Amino acid sequence: MDQITAALRRTMPFQTVSEELLEAIAKLAKWKSYARGDVIYDLGDVADDIHVVSSGSVSHALTTDDGGPPHDKTMHSGDVFGWAAVLEGPRRRMARTVCLERTETIQINGDELMSLIEASPVSGDVVMSRFATMITREFAAPESVAARVRHPQAPDKPAARHDGGVATGWALLSFRLGQWLKSPKPYLMLSGFAILLGLWFLTVQVWKLPRFADLPGLTVVVRELFNPDPVYGLSVYTPEYYQHIWVSVRRVAIAFFLATALGVPLGLFLGWSKIFRQYVFPVFETLRPIPILAWVPLAILMFSGSETPVIFLTFLASFFATALNTMLGVESIDESYSRAAYCLGANKWQVFREVVVPGAMPFIFTGLQISVGVAWFSLVAGEMVSGEFGLGYVINTSYTMVRYPTIVIGMVTLGAVGYVTSAMVRMVGDHMMQWRVRELALGGR
Repeated sequence: MDQITAALRRTMPFQTVSEELLEAIAKLAKWKSYARGDVIYDLGDVADDIHVVSSGSVSHALTTDDGGPPHDKTMHSGDVFGWAAVLEGPRRRMARTVCLERTETIQINGDELMSLIEASPVSGDVVMSRFATMITREFAAPESVAARVRHPQAPDKPAARHDGGVATGWALLSFRLGQWLKSPKPYLMLSGFAILLGLWFLTVQVWKLPRFADLPGLTVVVRELFNPDPVYGLSVYTPEYYQHIWVSVRRVAIAFFLATALGVPLGLFLGWSKIFRQYVFPVFETLRPIPILAWVPLAILMFSGSETPVIFLTFLASFFATALNTMLGVESIDESYSRAAYCLGANKWQVFREVVVPGAMPFIFTGLQISVGVAWFSLVAGEMVSGEFGLGYVINTSYTMVRYPTIVIGMVTLGAVGYVTSAMVRMVGDHMMQWRVRELALGGR
């Protein structure tokens, strides 16, 4: 098994896949030996397996439908052939392969391989894209052949069904969850939290260090958080706890939507138009360093009620982070792309839509992740001075009423909800930038 895994790792299609997926592919493989002069398969045979040369050499004479002369290629150790097994439509051999010496190959059934990589669509799409590149680059096959390479089903499309009628989406979810559990990621994550909680417990309750002795201990906070009859009136069993979470989430959602709707277009035009930037950017940079708390008096004067000032204060910091990162994303685009588009006849609007916006997307979503985090701590500042509900209100009120365990409950809840919202933004970005996900996968990241 280790020899097969090492051999597959040297091949172009499987160079960038994870160790877990590579081991799963290796389990599908089988060895086969051939003598000199043996025909592995002939033109027109049924294409069922792909082959990887382990040792020896193979003559591969490719014949295509365009009527051109056969393309002869000698396959050595690490080379892949028999790729007709992963094409769409009728799968027939397009080449005659003959062993030039005693040869050993690794054979993998094409249908079994596709079933496996469909369970991991992102990695699988990278594998099949590398198959397509290999077909045109190393075998000089027409683009029409490479276009027939099967790709795993996209996650947002309806899943295929088993014979029993149950969607394979659950199988996909369980497979990816199993792969995640087999990796070190969840255990490293849990170790990090365990270290943090351990330090909290030791510094506050065991060692009672001078700066930590008066803080609420880990056991006190956990007991209060999961107490059906909490001493200070707030726990996972009380409706008020979820009301505070909902109010804060609603405020952040409104502020984040407004910041995105206004900040992204502003950032695009700041980076795209030099004239617009000369007018607007000095004002933008003058307002951006002003602390959120400095805006509190003006927010109360400008907006009536207790809700709108909090949303405005949350919006401000999020807006500046979104606009600035979007502008930097536009500036990071190589100007040669725009020039090439102009040379091909594109107008300014087409260049903006097809070059500038997609090119700035990685920076935009990085800015949105920063933006949603900034929105949360801006929200806390706003709720502390103008609010009747929310996690910031809980933290501030608990301090004034000497409810220290409730302060920590509010902080922990704020961190957990903020982590979830940031992860949601990251997932949306990955969905909208599949090309970026494939690029990172090709780079081994």
